[in-house]
Amino acid sequence: MDKMKQETADLTQENIALIGELFPNVITEIKDENGKLKKGINFELLKQELSGDVVDGEECYDFTWVGKKASIVEANTPIRKTLRPCIEESKNWETTENLYIEGDNLDVLKLLQESYLNSVKMIYIDPPYNTGKDFIYKDKFMMDKEEYKGQLGTYDEVGNRLFQNTETNGRFHSDWCSMMYPRLKLARSLLAEDGVICMSIDDNELDNLKKICSLIFGESNFEGHIHWRRRYNQPNDKTKMIGLVAEHLLVYAKDSKTLKEKGVGKIDLSGDFSNPDGDPLGDWASKPWRIGSGQSGSSYRITTPSGLELDGEWMGDEETFKRLLKEKRIIFPRNGNGMPRKKYYRFERENEGQCATNWWSHDQFGHNQGANNCLTGLFGFKNIFDNPKPVELLRALIQIANVKSKEVVLDFFSGSATTAHAVMQLNAEDGGNRKFIMVQLPEPCDEKSEAFKAGYKNICEIGKERIRRAGDKINKEIEESNRQLKLEEEPKKPVDIGFRVLKVDTTNMKDIYYAASEYTQNLLTDQISNIKDDRTDLDLLYGVLLEWGLPLSLKHEIEEIDDVKIHIVDNDSLIACFSEGVPETVVREIAKRQPRRAVFRDSSFASSSDKINVEEIFKLLAPNTSVKVI
Repeated sequence: MDKMKQETADLTQENIALIGELFPNVITEIKDENGKLKKGINFELLKQELSGDVVDGEECYDFTWVGKKASIVEANTPIRKTLRPCIEESKNWETTENLYIEGDNLDVLKLLQESYLNSVKMIYIDPPYNTGKDFIYKDKFMMDKEEYKGQLGTYDEVGNRLFQNTETNGRFHSDWCSMMYPRLKLARSLLAEDGVICMSIDDNELDNLKKICSLIFGESNFEGHIHWRRRYNQPNDKTKMIGLVAEHLLVYAKDSKTLKEKGVGKIDLSGDFSNPDGDPLGDWASKPWRIGSGQSGSSYRITTPSGLELDGEWMGDEETFKRLLKEKRIIFPRNGNGMPRKKYYRFERENEGQCATNWWSHDQFGHNQGANNCLTGLFGFKNIFDNPKPVELLRALIQIANVKSKEVVLDFFSGSATTAHAVMQLNAEDGGNRKFIMVQLPEPCDEKSEAFKAGYKNICEIGKERIRRAGDKINKEIEESNRQLKLEEEPKKPVDIGFRVLKVDTTNMKDIYYAASEYTQNLLTDQISNIKDDRTDLDLLYGVLLEWGLPLSLKHEIEEIDDVKIHIVDNDSLIACFSEGVPETVVREIAKRQPRRAVFRDSSFASSSDKINVEEIFKLLAPNTSVKVI
């Protein structure tokens, strides 16, 4: 039987194999760091094969930075790590299809390559902006370990490396580019062919982010640059000539042609409707009659019901205003003293949407203060998280990405988990069943922060609790709405508000090496378990799912056969048995079920003849089952 590798794929060797299919003559052999032969590429021959397309020794446009080559290597380098389940921190473990993963997102993106290849409909990230204050991920290729530790090193409690990219760092932009490049390169391979990635950023690294994305996704797949007004009030910073009120959202498709063929989404204009005045035309919402900045309108004087005279630029001409006023479609808030607003009705906007533009206003897509208020409402105290994104913003991005029911949204800089909140909220509104995968490094909270004082030690604890509270609130609102249904109306179903927590850890396998002189006949024949002593069956199962490329959200059941525990994943997709000394009766019962895959511990069988017997049983009873051991 084949043994499972229990490490991520070597993307460099996979790329070499792909090149070899096109140009077999450029494949050669080289020695690795241990002196063993492996496949390599003769780049001089490859240049000759592509001589019409290669620019060599001539001026050409190229975006580069210190550490670029090393960051490319980093993206392709395999790791020996795994994801360990944490049921006690999860919610609705057995039924949920959502994931919350703790750990360095570079490791996580590598670990997800098999299970979620070409499977994610939308990725949203809000990475560190490299302002000199953000803590960002530090990769090992920048300098040797001791130099790095002495100059920049700070570590979290599980050894993940962090550093603060200060103005004094000579590689202020290079370090940031080297951090982002491998993550975006790995993220691209997870996107579905009609998938979309949306990235928040400010002025500081906007230019570099766009250049990196053009390298990875291609300029032809650039979908747009959205300017989002993140605050509703005017800044009063006397140290700046231009105050910052907007942030940027860069949007790239994996393949623009496929995206357009399958259809882009529209922004929902339905809004929040109610009928506080008993309008006979039904539920309504309103928008300002006064024009916004950059819009054109008509100038005339309006008198409010309280007698206040208002001069300004208005959405329609005076005759239109008088007609709408007569139809009672103009309202004046604040007891007749406020600015006029125009009513629009639910029936006018149902199933209506608009194409996204590159200017997103704070009143429609939310703002930072509103996002802070949302968290305050959920947690009961202020300043739980710095600069969270509003749910309205993420909700709109999910809509324009056209994420449909059962499709996956990934956020690998998940922070306060706004993306998860937005997915659940949108599912509640339209009855969808979109899935989310949140990834976050457990960065410690400042001990002086309100979050730490409230008992939240790291950002992951905030994110998980936010999902719990927001999910409970959403389903409670659905229950309340269902109680008020009219006779002919269909009740809404509760949404999936759970999540499985998984944490990055070292491989499940022991590092056991012997020198040639240490090998004996007994050592060769004895069954020595190569699995770490602290690993559970569930740890092993999820390591197997990762290597076999199965989604980590699949249904998982446990049964017992002759007092031996077996794990059944997605009915017949996989059956695993990690018990010691598995009897033949159990092996036969598993084989009779004809799963697509079966896996055992290597040490479960007393001898080589027992292993051969297992293979023969499966050949007889389940010839199409792939059988492996760990």
